[in-house]
Amino acid sequence: MARAERGEGTIEVELAFSPRAGEVQRLALTLPAGATVGDAIARSGWALSDDLRLGIWGRLCEAGDLLRDRDRVECYRALKVDPKEARRKRHRSRRVAAKTGA
Repeated sequence: MARAERGEGTIEVELAFSPRAGEVQRLALTLPAGATVGDAIARSGWALSDDLRLGIWGRLCEAGDLLRDRDRVECYRALKVDPKEARRKRHRSRRVAAKTGA
């Protein structure tokens, strides 16, 4: 969107959240210049828990950090399983299946 269309003194940001594995929700927002990460989350209307970690383009940040035009705010949920351990379990189960011919 051209800057003139969205108004001077505004920024465009994207908010991204994965509530569960394999699902990603995205929301494009137009916010006033000087808006913070917390402002973007509040404007989204999403009911997010307070214990989520936040990031901008993959770098951890705080709710009070200022946003710039075209930033992507990411909300990270806690992992239920360590990814390395999940890979080990999959590998072990495939080895067992190969040995038994299943």
